[in-house]
Amino acid sequence: MGAVNTAAPAGEDVAWFRDGASLAVTARGAATTLARRLGFSTHRAAEIGLAVTEAATNVQRHADDGALLLRVVRSGDQAGVEFLTVDSGPGMADVPAALADGTSSAGTLGIGLGAVARLADHFDLHSVPGRGTVMAARFWPRTVDGRSVVTSPGPAPVDGVTRPISGETVCGDAWAARTTGADGTGRDPALLVMLCDGLGHGPLAARASQAAVKAFHAAGDLGPEGVLTAVHRALQGTRGGAVAVARIEPAAGRLLYCGIGNVSGFLVGGHGRRALLSAPGIVGAQMRRLRTFEEPLPEHGALVMHSDGLTERWDHAALPGLLNHSPQVVAGHLLREAGVRRDDASVMVVKEAW
Repeated sequence: MGAVNTAAPAGEDVAWFRDGASLAVTARGAATTLARRLGFSTHRAAEIGLAVTEAATNVQRHADDGALLLRVVRSGDQAGVEFLTVDSGPGMADVPAALADGTSSAGTLGIGLGAVARLADHFDLHSVPGRGTVMAARFWPRTVDGRSVVTSPGPAPVDGVTRPISGETVCGDAWAARTTGADGTGRDPALLVMLCDGLGHGPLAARASQAAVKAFHAAGDLGPEGVLTAVHRALQGTRGGAVAVARIEPAAGRLLYCGIGNVSGFLVGGHGRRALLSAPGIVGAQMRRLRTFEEPLPEHGALVMHSDGLTERWDHAALPGLLNHSPQVVAGHLLREAGVRRDDASVMVVKEAW
């Protein structure tokens, strides 16, 4: 096992835009406005708007039940813009051909997905014929000579997606990640991740999950049980929620996992998936004696954690090549495959961290 990859920009989901006649116009306006608010140059903001328009129009023309998510990503003191498109359309039989120069959707601005990839600092697309397509593109401000302002503009080893229940604008689910020295000295770094499903939905559920995120980042005891205890104290006085914490220690080749409530956790790899156990209860209200489970890290595998806004009836083996893609695209596909509209949904993926 290698050292943990600590390059993990924080993400903030801004808004989902559902497929419809106004998708491209609405998403372009929101993306351009967001980029300018974050300090992007007028030229770079226009490039982002152009890329979003091409991607959104592609969803309109070719997808079933498509949507576009607009996000803010952060690396140090720099802020970037990212979009994710998710659809259950017919998929692409030949992705390289779709990314070739001169290939664009009928009715788009004609720049093609290949140009979207070049405009982005990071671009990833995975499509399964008959199932659907997920595309992610990340944009950072650029210097006057065209270079990205961040050293590592590519994907982080951990990323996730949240989506509010239909009819709400805020999501009661949240996830977070941080790195720490496994031995307390800064040597043998470990990756600590958490997913929280605030009880119910709407602003009060979001208040609980954001309190969990704040407590997660402030926790001093960085074992899963120590973090969960800190989150439990922070959620008292809120609705509470279901919470799971995982600690990945690449040098030891192990994962430590502790969960309370309906948060699902799986280690996935070429030989299937292995479920991680959580105990019944509500963090912030009724929490049993905590127990941490230890599992070996699967070679070339991934950790998936999600709320009950996704069913567990997904199979990564039915999506050939999925684990070769970024955590954001993997998360998008799992949401597309198993997400339900009658609840808040969240899914977080860790890969290439060991």
